[in-house]
Formats: sequence, structure tokens, C-alpha cells
Amino acid sequence: MSVSYEVHDGVAWLTIDRPEARNALSKEVRDGLWAGTRRFVADDSAAVLVLTGAGDKAFCAGGDLKEMAETALEIPPPDFLPQFGRNIDVPKPTIAAVNGVAYAGGFLLAQQCDLVVAADHARFAVTEVKVGRGAPWAAPLSWLVPPRIAMEILLTGDPLDARRAREVGLVNDVVPLAELRSRTQALAERIAANAPLSVRAAKQTAYLQRRDVYDRAEEIWAPVYRSRDAQEGPAAFREKRAPVWEGR
Repeated sequence: MSVSYEVHDGVAWLTIDRPEARNALSKEVRDGLWAGTRRFVADDSAAVLVLTGAGDKAFCAGGDLKEMAETALEIPPPDFLPQFGRNIDVPKPTIAAVNGVAYAGGFLLAQQCDLVVAADHARFAVTEVKVGRGAPWAAPLSWLVPPRIAMEILLTGDPLDARRAREVGLVNDVVPLAELRSRTQALAERIAANAPLSVRAAKQTAYLQRRDVYDRAEEIWAPVYRSRDAQEGPAAFREKRAPVWEGR
């Protein structure tokens, strides 16, 4: 099982359990995330979802580039993986408990959660520019952090450490790794103790107009996904060599 689901005191923990591959988003993981998300939405015993990764090195390192190279993936289909509030309605609150690197698709998963608690060694990066892939899902980033910080994250692909991520507003709290689960559970329980209808309405209010940016972002990134460079990046990763960009 690559993704597990368990409920503790009204808090559902959805865990990517593929630490040997830094919890990368293989098809099996993506299917597990879909199943777990749907289970949470329908689970009356769970008021809050916590998304995390197994181990102490990676929350999720992003897409499985070896798998992408093998399948020659161009534009990911709309149901490639669950994006909370975009391709699946998740009315109840969600928290990312980031236990290590959150890169590319891992950054996506953390960004889509309502709150983020990070271990003090966690790192965040939108690495798509380094492998020639696309990140239309990052369209709301400049609402979460100052626009120039969003630009730095997107243009360089370089990581932010947990404390810097908190400084710029990407993360709510930074805690020692040993306390990540207990501190996140305590936060989730405080939310779960509140009036459910008020909590759901508050979440909806915070995201008014968020959906509007995605369609335009998909248009912007479509030529990138279809480019030769989009295939070169994963191929170079698989072959353990530097990519050779063509810009077309």
C-alpha cells in the first residue's frame, strides 16, 4: 500500500508511504491519494484531513520522472492527482504536515492544503523550470506569498527552507520533526472542535475567486508541456545526465 488512511480523534491522516522514492507521485500513489481524498470527504468521523509523507526526508519530491519518461507524458490529464478545491471539492479543512522536501508536485500538494505545518528541516520548491515541465497549478502562489517572492520561487526553481517559507507566509508553523505529528494533530483538533458549518463557510470565504486563474494558467503552460524540453528533462533525470534545452 503506497498511501494509508487512518482517523484519530476526528482527524484523518493521509500518508504517502513510498519513502524509498522520496514519496514521488507514481500512478499507484496518485490513485491512493484520490481514494483517500474521496474517503475523507465522505467520512463523517473525520472533520479535518492531514496530508503527510512517510519517513523523515520527503513529504513528496514531486512527480515520478522515471515514470514520466517512460510514458512520454505531455499535459497531465485533469484527474492526474487530486487538487483540493480545483478538481475535487473538499469542503472540510486540510493541513499539510511537511516532514521533508516538498518539491514540484509535492509543493502542489502542500499549497493546495488550507494550512501548512513544517518540520524545521523541510524545504519547498517549484522545480519545474529545472526539468522543463509545467506548473499551472502554481497560479494562486502570488496570493499566498508576496508577488516578488512568488516570482523568485517560479523562475529559479530553488528551494526555500522551512523558516524562510514561514517568513514569507507559505507556512503557518515550523516545529521540530519529533513534534510534527503531535503539533499538527493538536491544531487539527482545535479546528475540529469548532462549529462545522462555520468552519466550512470560513474556508469557502477565504478562497473566493481562486478558481478563476487556473484556466488561463493552463493555456500559458500548454506549449511548455508539449515542447521537446518537457520530454528532455525527465529523460535526462532517468539517464543521470544534464539536460540539453532546445527552447522549442
